[in-house]
Amino acid sequence: MPDRNSTSAAATAKYIFVTGGVTSSLGKGIISASLAKLLQARGFRVTIQKFDPYINIDPGTLNPYEHGECYVTDDGAETDLDLGHYERFLNVPTSQANNVTTGRIYDHVITKEREGAYLGKTVQVVPHITDEIKRRMLLLGQTGQFDVVITEIGGSIGDIESLPFVESVRQLRWELPESSSLVIHLTLLPYLKAAGELKTKPTQHSVRDLRSAGLQPDILVCRSEYPIPAEMRRKIALFCNVNINSVIESLDADSIYSVPLLMLKEHLDERVIKKLNLKGGAAQPDLEAWKDFLGRLKNPTEEVTIALVGKYVELPDAYKSIIESFIHAGAQNECKVTVRSIQSDNLTAENVAQQLHGVHGVLVAPGFGERGFEGKIAAVQYVRENKIPFFGICLGMQVAVVEFGRNVLGLAQASSTEMDPNTSEPVIAMMEDQKDITQKGGTMRLGAYDCELRRGSKAAKAYGRNHISERHRHRYEFNNDYLERYEAAGMMASGRNPETGLVEVIELPNHPWFVAGQFHPELKSTVQNPHPLFVRFVKAAIQYRKG
Repeated sequence: MPDRNSTSAAATAKYIFVTGGVTSSLGKGIISASLAKLLQARGFRVTIQKFDPYINIDPGTLNPYEHGECYVTDDGAETDLDLGHYERFLNVPTSQANNVTTGRIYDHVITKEREGAYLGKTVQVVPHITDEIKRRMLLLGQTGQFDVVITEIGGSIGDIESLPFVESVRQLRWELPESSSLVIHLTLLPYLKAAGELKTKPTQHSVRDLRSAGLQPDILVCRSEYPIPAEMRRKIALFCNVNINSVIESLDADSIYSVPLLMLKEHLDERVIKKLNLKGGAAQPDLEAWKDFLGRLKNPTEEVTIALVGKYVELPDAYKSIIESFIHAGAQNECKVTVRSIQSDNLTAENVAQQLHGVHGVLVAPGFGERGFEGKIAAVQYVRENKIPFFGICLGMQVAVVEFGRNVLGLAQASSTEMDPNTSEPVIAMMEDQKDITQKGGTMRLGAYDCELRRGSKAAKAYGRNHISERHRHRYEFNNDYLERYEAAGMMASGRNPETGLVEVIELPNHPWFVAGQFHPELKSTVQNPHPLFVRFVKAAIQYRKG
């Protein structure tokens, strides 16, 4: 057994591990992001990483119904949607290093074994898998860029898949110097209506399972629908072996952006600072800009309804970043944005007017595959002809191109080769260098790419500059063989990649707001910096509502 302090981690950073019990979806990501925000607001340099127990290498090939949206970072990593929360709260970019899966861990270890790195030893979960998990848990802390690294462990305590991660945290806590790490356990206090009271037993059992795996929580964050009585806090503290002031109440909030203030009220940041012996931070967090955002969010002077046309609308998390971008842009405009989700499968030329009745703007969402494609085309034709503000993202841009080709240029067979490989008018087609790739994962244009905007265009005016960088996740592109015909008919390619000439943004100059991008602007919208295209789209919707 290694001696305490023997790890090569050195005391380069403090480490916080966030686990969850009783049930999934308790909000570990929001609690992690809220704590990080409070520490950042005191002047500490903070990052958050997510360790997911599933065996996929990354979420890139997962159906959004399985796992919500796939969040893409600047460096092209396809990651868990919780990284979106981290960036939206902290306004700090994440990277490949911020999201690790069981699949990636095993892939690395097995590759090393095939290369002979283990000198013929039997490769086992302990120590080989756990050593690799520990190495990755410490990587960001060893860069010297951060004072605090928060690590969220996916899943729930007791899951078979999570055991190697919990064991790795146990080992790290022994190896790291005193006061260099702590464990926050998020659990549930269910309210039983028949009994008329909160119940602590699920929390006690969850902590028992955690302790049986060798981890004693330092702080308990208890999700609850009702305030936790002082007597109940004492009971939880007694049976779970934590200080009573380390039992933190986490009530259901009206907005996830209220959670940092709720955690501030519960002194979560103070408990963490004291337990980690963190030095150098401000006496109180500076949250004035955050409170200003919340004030505008909760006291709107305008209201609009935006139709979100997509194929995964039954699961809100499938379009999580888009929904949050509307919240940021709405607050910027002091406007309440009501998002009306519309299943694109159900849209037709015959019912589109009825389905979109009463909306002040339409966003056609990204996606893959032909399901719902024709419904999206019907939506775009309707908003183009009726001058309703339109915003297309990724596939939404491609749909706008196909619709314009069919109904303005007269190209009856215009389509994408994704939907119709044999189309005679491939106005959207796969990149040449991707045609021979058969693996699904990693075959796309991923991550940040530059774009030059045309001076005077709607997009350039929204950004306030002509050179931008945005994140991508797609396989198909605007076919530049058709570009001259499109521009002659009135569709402007207002943004292009300076190196490849690929079209990044299209717009209609003679329309109040008809702008679509091949990239995903929602991935860069944060509380501190609402995305300019969303801000301008919401403003156009307000103007449309006013007539």
